[in-house]
Amino acid sequence: MSSSYLVALATFFATVGVADIAFIFAALTKDNTPPERRALATRGVLIASGILFFFGFLGNQILDLFGVTIAALRTGGGILLMLIAIDMVFARHSGGTSTTSEEHAESRKRDDISVFPLAMPLMAGPGAISAVILLTTSAKTDTEFWLVLAALATIMFAAWLTLLVAIPVQRLLGLTGLSVVSRVIGILLAALSVQFIFDGIKASGLLTGG
Repeated sequence: MSSSYLVALATFFATVGVADIAFIFAALTKDNTPPERRALATRGVLIASGILFFFGFLGNQILDLFGVTIAALRTGGGILLMLIAIDMVFARHSGGTSTTSEEHAESRKRDDISVFPLAMPLMAGPGAISAVILLTTSAKTDTEFWLVLAALATIMFAAWLTLLVAIPVQRLLGLTGLSVVSRVIGILLAALSVQFIFDGIKASGLLTGG
C-alpha cells in the first residue's frame, strides 16, 4: 500500500478527530433514540464529507485565488497540525479538532446537531480542511491525489461507523482507552507536521537564497 495513503490516513484520523467524536456525539445524543442517532450521524458525515471533498478538488484554485504558494501552505499547515498534535498529546481542546466550550454549550440547545457542531467544526474543522488542501495540493501524481481522497473517504466511513457505535464504544474503551489512542496518533501527527514544515521551508528557497 502506498505511503501517500498511509500518511493521509493518519493525518485525517487525527484532524477529523475519529477518536474524539464518539464521546462528544454520545453526550449530545444521549436522549435521542437509536434511529435518531443514526440519522444525525449519517447526515453529519455526508455534510462534512461534502465540505472536505470540495476543498480537496478545488484546493489549487483556492490557493491561486488568495495568492498562497504551496511552500507557504506546507509551512502554515504544518504549524497548524503541530498545534493539533500538541492538543492531542496533552488532552487539550483549542477548537482545532473539537468544539470550544462556547460552541459545546450552544450545541446542547439544538435538536439537530448534524450541521453544527457535528459536521463543522467537529469533523470538517480548520485542521481537517487545512490537511485536505495540504495533502491534495502536495500530491505529485494523479495516483497520489486519488490515494489521498481514498484515505479521506476511508476516514469518513470510519467516522460514520464510530458515531453509530458511539455509546457502546464509550462504555467499552472509557476515557482512558480513547485518550491512549488519541495520544499515539498525536505523536505520529507531530512528526508528520514537522516534515511538512521542513518541506515547506525547503520549497520556499529561503535556506538557499532562491
